[in-house]
Amino acid sequence: MRRAALAACALGALVAGLVAAAAGSRDGHHAGTSTAQGALPAMVRPAFTPGPASPLTLARDVSRYAPVRRAAIARGRASAVSAPVARVGTRTAEGTTNIVQVLGRREDADGRLWVRVALATLPNGRSGWLPREVLGGYASVDTHLVVDLSRLTATLWKRGRAVFHAPVGVGQPQWPTPRGRFYVRNRLTRYAGPTYGPIAFGTSARSEHLTDWPGGGFIGIHGTDEPTLIPGRISHGCVRMRNRDILALARLMPIGTPLTIG
Repeated sequence: MRRAALAACALGALVAGLVAAAAGSRDGHHAGTSTAQGALPAMVRPAFTPGPASPLTLARDVSRYAPVRRAAIARGRASAVSAPVARVGTRTAEGTTNIVQVLGRREDADGRLWVRVALATLPNGRSGWLPREVLGGYASVDTHLVVDLSRLTATLWKRGRAVFHAPVGVGQPQWPTPRGRFYVRNRLTRYAGPTYGPIAFGTSARSEHLTDWPGGGFIGIHGTDEPTLIPGRISHGCVRMRNRDILALARLMPIGTPLTIG
């Protein structure tokens, strides 16, 4: 019994000492004095102080696109009662998932979100408004392909820096390659062969004439089995490159890339 009583006394003394030490630490810290041995350490200041929150914004050289999940009618304004502009389907003429370049967004009076998109229709350069719910998630690209019809060149820019440059063949005078702002819709290998080279890109650009692209009408960017004709005005509207150049471009240019022809 005496041994148990001594143990209880010792434990009580230890607890009392810890409480007193903690109180002394607080008092000493508050008064700016040093603390006794065994006291709790002073609070450590944060390693950094977070700054104010800021919205996430896209860089100037970044553009967005989205897949079309449900066929819909593009409207002239962000309103379900606005005049129709074009029907936008879920598949391209080549059988791939259709994508649209995103140009802006807006809510209507009922709070419904609409997205302004570039349209792959004639006349070239048209845009329309689609309900946000018919589109999939946004994707971003930081590349931009520029085809110069005067110099007969193609240049790929990435965040304002040229990363690719090559001579091209473009449309003959009676089948001109259309000028304007477009985007790359798909990347294809099914047409690989002498006529189209090892790889090809479909675009949203349309010709008023039949082109050498399968099905006609759309402008493709592809290789050729006649590299000695490049540069030149040699096609029915499509943009042709030497096969080694189209392969180099394919390593650098994703779908959704904006395309300027001028």
